[in-house]
Amino acid sequence: MNIQFFYKKFAICILATGILSLSSCQDFLDLAPDDQLSGSNFYKTEADFTQALHAAYNPLRSVGPDYYTAEMRSDNTHYEYNPTNQGTAIYMRQDIADFTNNSSNDYSAAIYYDSYRGISRANVILDRLPNATISDEVRRKIEGEARFLRAFYYFKLVRYFGKVPLYLREVSEESQAFLPRAEVTALYTQIIEDATTALELLDAPSKFPQSGYASKGSAAMLLADIYATQKAYASAEEQLLSLAGMGYELLPNYADVFSTANKNSKESIFEVQFLQGLTLGMQSNFIYIFLPRCLNTSIITGVVTNNTSNTGGGWNTPTKEMIAAYEPGDTRLEASIGIAEGTYNASNHFRLEANKSVTNYSAPAGKTGVPYIKKYVNPHANPNNTDDNWPVYRYADALLLLAEVQNEQGKTSDALVHLNRVRRRALPNAPALSVTDQNLLRDLILKERRVELAFENHRWFDLLRSGRAVEIMQQNAVWMKENYPYLSTQSYQIDENKLLYPIPFAEIGVNPLLEQNQGY
Repeated sequence: MNIQFFYKKFAICILATGILSLSSCQDFLDLAPDDQLSGSNFYKTEADFTQALHAAYNPLRSVGPDYYTAEMRSDNTHYEYNPTNQGTAIYMRQDIADFTNNSSNDYSAAIYYDSYRGISRANVILDRLPNATISDEVRRKIEGEARFLRAFYYFKLVRYFGKVPLYLREVSEESQAFLPRAEVTALYTQIIEDATTALELLDAPSKFPQSGYASKGSAAMLLADIYATQKAYASAEEQLLSLAGMGYELLPNYADVFSTANKNSKESIFEVQFLQGLTLGMQSNFIYIFLPRCLNTSIITGVVTNNTSNTGGGWNTPTKEMIAAYEPGDTRLEASIGIAEGTYNASNHFRLEANKSVTNYSAPAGKTGVPYIKKYVNPHANPNNTDDNWPVYRYADALLLLAEVQNEQGKTSDALVHLNRVRRRALPNAPALSVTDQNLLRDLILKERRVELAFENHRWFDLLRSGRAVEIMQQNAVWMKENYPYLSTQSYQIDENKLLYPIPFAEIGVNPLLEQNQGY
């Protein structure tokens, strides 16, 4: 199935969300569908289940690029502060970056609700699939993708929120709607079971570019990520080593990985699908969120628009400390970060006047240089309507994770092979790393993952997996408060409790079986 067919069918799914969904924006587990087509006369044919499957993919468009709750929570990025523009939505996003968020934060709640929206739709598919009049081949594919998605959503939830309710069946009556929080061990048992089943049922990519659907490679990478998080390093290594035999490779040039001309390429293991256009409603817009909050974006994008509204730019802004993390000569710096040069007006809105290189940049007198994420800036025709997919897993990530899990098993020489392979693309003239100390190599791999996967929402989870999140973020807090004087005394008060987000306040209110995470 080619990618254009995916987009066509996915667009049909978007238009039919009201028919297929068992949830709304506020309730992640509605008790009944809104339309009779989701009753007994639906979920019969391959076409029915294809639409239902696309509806299960749809929440990825919210919880795949979760840059507020992942990247901005880490030490990679921050935000542009504008004291003249401080509405509720602004505060909530700033609170996540500053570690001052509470259980009423809409952006962390969105991760919770959107994940359960995907789980709800996957559960419906899995419950209805046994009675479908479809071939065994189609049944295997649909079950494999539904299992992959359910595992992906629960893996997201358990890392963000810890213990959460474990729904594994379609909710059809009120008594099924309210469950207590399951233990983390039970959640991981189910996540691994789903990901393992997906791995068995799905096929490896048959050609590149890929279709956009989850594949055996996607399931293997997800399973490896889960095992690495659980410190089951040998199991993670087994899955990661299998990927080379499925045809995945590094693209020759780092910047090409993020070009819209190379969507679903050999380096892509799984990415969230978007498609620009004014009628389908499938476009992405995250480059505008990442651009400076400026009066006219055209110097960078080629498209004229005012990007200063509450829903405009100024978010996920690379910090100077992040920029300094790149080694001299690292081609990933120029591919990933740009500098917008200009001036601020009386309303503290940025007037963009030039697009500059980040390497050795120094703002001239009277000008301000604002860094922005450049790696997703691609040609497009309309503002806030771009063609960029969101990279979830790619082969460079797999190679660096393989280096990590091999090093944790004491296989430092093996780990160096994969680490140096990734570095060679970005630093072709640098000597290969040759350290043999496991602790030193652990730090080098963590640093390499930071610059290779910058602004792809991996850094926060890497810090959690390393066990050093509190230590590194407390060090970062000192730097942040020295460089961002507007930060309050309450900001960056980081302890173990802040490694989880709170269960949304609204859920605690409607489900008496839920208890809140400590510290909220």
